[in-house]
Amino acid sequence: MDSPAERDTIAPAEQKPVETTTNRKAPFPRGFLDTISTGWAERPETLPSPREQSAWTARRRDRVSQAFPGERLVVPAGSLKERSNDTDYPFRAHSAFAHLTGWEADAEPDSVLVFEPRENGHDAVLYFRERADRTTTEFYADATIGEFWIGPRPALAGVAADLGLATAHIDEFSPADDDRVVGVDDDLTRFVSELRLVKDDFELAQLALAVQVTASGFDDIVAELPRIIEHPRGERVVEGVFHRRARADGNAVGYDTIAASGPHACYLHWTRNDGAVVPGDLILIDAGVEVDSLYTADITRTLPVSGRFTDVQRRVYEAVREAADAAFAAARPGVPFRRVHEAAMEVIAARVAEWGLLPVTAAEALDAERGGQHRRYMVHGTSHHLGIDVHDCAQARREMYYDGQLEPGMVFTIEPGLYFQIDDLTVPEEYRGIGVRIEDDIVMTADGPVNLSAGIPRTADEVEEWIARLAR
Repeated sequence: MDSPAERDTIAPAEQKPVETTTNRKAPFPRGFLDTISTGWAERPETLPSPREQSAWTARRRDRVSQAFPGERLVVPAGSLKERSNDTDYPFRAHSAFAHLTGWEADAEPDSVLVFEPRENGHDAVLYFRERADRTTTEFYADATIGEFWIGPRPALAGVAADLGLATAHIDEFSPADDDRVVGVDDDLTRFVSELRLVKDDFELAQLALAVQVTASGFDDIVAELPRIIEHPRGERVVEGVFHRRARADGNAVGYDTIAASGPHACYLHWTRNDGAVVPGDLILIDAGVEVDSLYTADITRTLPVSGRFTDVQRRVYEAVREAADAAFAAARPGVPFRRVHEAAMEVIAARVAEWGLLPVTAAEALDAERGGQHRRYMVHGTSHHLGIDVHDCAQARREMYYDGQLEPGMVFTIEPGLYFQIDDLTVPEEYRGIGVRIEDDIVMTADGPVNLSAGIPRTADEVEEWIARLAR
């Protein structure tokens, strides 16, 4: 992109030069103003066919309409967020907005979906800023929304045909005091979050696609291990290799990649990614690709950097895999969601007790009121819902989420771990600095759980074979 010093060097001649301390604005010359609006080819007005998800989004909007009869509902896409001075973070629409409109990575900032009440239901209208005519100053002078700066922007008719929604210019939208607004109104915010607990067929296909691209990203990392090891900040090379795949075959990463080598693997949200990747250590990689529909995978694998686990590393790794397999076996339709976590923790408690790391028995550690000693080595939960957000449905009620029952169509992670921090004196020295997590993406069906990411090597033997096959 152009440098910040180039973005706002000109301003319309009909405006006086802006007084600023950065000396960034100056008037356009008269010759530019006399010619800029002429000499452009006609824009084609061919309307697109409705995108695949438009039928699904209509059903989702119907459910929202039925839940709030007679009320005006407002679902904002959100605005650009400043990163630094006149540069912004990449825009991503609010998840509820994307879920209800089908407008994905190409959504326009400051758009608003409005449910206008009528006698029997609602009329849904999508308001956004249509592209400016080339005779306006917006076209060439506004570096945030001008097409001369950011490229083509959508027209009302084209978006209406694309999404199967009525559209109108954002200037026609007038908020009212009694609007229910997602992000402001608790009942509406909770409903649109709970609406995503059970995924439809379109969502399931997108999540499968996200996992598929993520698997390719993990293959890329394994293949690049020799180069990663050579770099003094190999963790950052891991991050870059995965990001390349995410941008090439998806929209972006679904969250900041964790590339945690050696003792860094014991920090649950290590995203600094500035350490070396040293043979003999493990590297924990937690990464997911967000595809263009904004659905994301969330996968973790832990790799022996040298290609083979030591005996202690393998012992810890296989204990975590055993916990993951126990959680998977416990997941069935009608089972409480929290049971998945409980099953994993039973294995974790048993193994760390067996290794002599607990001051109590495994049974005592699992006591709901007096136990928890094993949680020192796995403080996080085992599962969360997954979808258009990496931690999807986060505003759902507890009785619908953690205390709710598993249903066909739900997608969630299973991600137990063990983390023995480098300065933890409660464990023998041979364990210190070892961090392991295995995370898979699971879809519940009427016949039981299906592991969407089962194709990414999971057992210690499979991981070693994977590295031997791809690392070059």
